[in-house]
Amino acid sequence: MPRITIPQLGPDPDSPFPDPARIEHPEGLLAWGGDLSPTRLINAYRRDIFPWFDDESEILWWSPEPRAVLIPGGWHLPKRLRRTLRQGRFQVHLDANFEAVIDGCAAARKNREGGVDGTWITADMKRAYTRLYRLGHAHSVEIHDLEGGLIGGLYGVALGRVFFAESKFHCARDASKIALAILMRILESEGFLLADCQLWNPHLETLGVRLLNGVQFRQVLAFGIPPDENESSWPVRPDPDLFRAW
Repeated sequence: MPRITIPQLGPDPDSPFPDPARIEHPEGLLAWGGDLSPTRLINAYRRDIFPWFDDESEILWWSPEPRAVLIPGGWHLPKRLRRTLRQGRFQVHLDANFEAVIDGCAAARKNREGGVDGTWITADMKRAYTRLYRLGHAHSVEIHDLEGGLIGGLYGVALGRVFFAESKFHCARDASKIALAILMRILESEGFLLADCQLWNPHLETLGVRLLNGVQFRQVLAFGIPPDENESSWPVRPDPDLFRAW
């Protein structure tokens, strides 16, 4: 089997990424190095690429295929989760405490994967996505109990009409699932084309996940994120009625 050479990114945040359509690595590893500047991250997402690494490695950039996506208006809401949503024993906030959500996601993965280094949400990643949040590109869906305590949520990046979901967590039953259901309701109401979930997993299968090949996924990105347009229609204050009728 021929040896695969993974290219290193240039120091300029605007330096080009390798073409994902010509990737050789079987799991989608595309490049290494560079930085996590807002410019680099936005350029990556626009091109079907995202960072994924740990404290023991260089920054690694991936473009796996097929891509797992959820389609607003075309996903499945399980009956048990629908009952939970109808009970309304929670509060929803958007972008109110982004850093607490990303910390929750990191802690949940650390506990699940084991060890101090059992997460890819490193300190550098936290700083990078917090910068994107402050620039208006990264967002959080936060689920609170009726006393106001944060019990779950998710975060990701919104560009144009595409939402790139990064991670979710819960410390109360179904809280992360509620956050995902809220996200999909928001995306549908705001005209988003899809939520990129990156990789298939059994939970996504129960929600009606679709798998797109690289060509299909990049076609959606090209249509959903116009050239030189990084803004999105993420709502500042969504209509509260959006979350009441399930």
